[in-house]
Amino acid sequence: MRVPAYAAPAAGQPLAPTTIERREVGANDVLITIEYAGICHSDIHTVNGDWGPQPFPVVPGHEIVGVVAQVGADVTGQQVGDRVGVGCMVGSCGRCDNCRNGDEQYCSGGGMVPTYAGTDRDGTTTQGGYSTHVVVDADYVLTVPAGIDPAAAAPLLCAGITTYAPLRKWGVGPGTRVAVVGLGGLGHMAVKLAHAMGAEVTVLSQSLKKQEDGLRLGADHYFATSDPETFAALASSFDLVVNTVSAPIDVDAYLGLLAVDGTLVNVGAPPEPLAVNVFSLLNGRRSFAGSMIGGIALTQEMLDFCAEHHIGSEVEVIAADQVNEAYERVLASDVRYRFVIDAATIG
Repeated sequence: MRVPAYAAPAAGQPLAPTTIERREVGANDVLITIEYAGICHSDIHTVNGDWGPQPFPVVPGHEIVGVVAQVGADVTGQQVGDRVGVGCMVGSCGRCDNCRNGDEQYCSGGGMVPTYAGTDRDGTTTQGGYSTHVVVDADYVLTVPAGIDPAAAAPLLCAGITTYAPLRKWGVGPGTRVAVVGLGGLGHMAVKLAHAMGAEVTVLSQSLKKQEDGLRLGADHYFATSDPETFAALASSFDLVVNTVSAPIDVDAYLGLLAVDGTLVNVGAPPEPLAVNVFSLLNGRRSFAGSMIGGIALTQEMLDFCAEHHIGSEVEVIAADQVNEAYERVLASDVRYRFVIDAATIG
């Protein structure tokens, strides 16, 4: 099955229209007619070769929402007409301890299969959601509940679960003091989710230019990290600091914001190593951690939580031929807060 798509032909090259091959629908596969595909900063890192060589041409996109068009003979969890989602992975070994524990994203039996630029079970390269259709193993297809706008749901499949996972892991709830570093595609979701969980939420942003947005999205407080007084005023204030930015930060300064037993968790992925002074950890029994998306069950939990609390991403829907301009705007921080491609405009 050949379908229209937008692909990056080589590292740093603009995305362009193309056609790609989708595999036959196997016994446990689902064919999805894509409605929306979110643009994640990871897409840009991949296309630009920031994370190493890639199997170009690459069709990015791992924030996919669409409608089931066909199911394989053994599929019982989805049926034609269902609205579904696909996130950052489309396969894993299913047998290792991590997979059996619901942490497929940390598969130790060969690693998870990413939605694009990965090696699929048949040896072909996976191609992502900047396309009209995709075929995915049913075990990695998620139900998008009614009540979430499908365009606003697409970024939940990456930005949503990337921030929901650490909030759940570190037990965020009423009485928890949470700081979110950065108010971008990830950060705005962290604010919405932590607020819905009942936490006291503080945004730590470089400037105050998005303060009004932050408070509207659910933050209780908003501080500029460019003001050195911020770090003195907020010393030892938080149980959890979620760092969503993909640029270097002063780790020790942010660790100083943690109360005893507090955790600074990185979900942003800067290409450069981050330095840390061990005394910043020893003083206060603090932890410096990382978190990467979530397993399939947790992702479904997140979608159901968002439906229950009427949470979606703040999106700007674009036509496919605007994708290169959108990439430039993401790099310039000129989006509030996630671009989503209308897949009906592809082809």
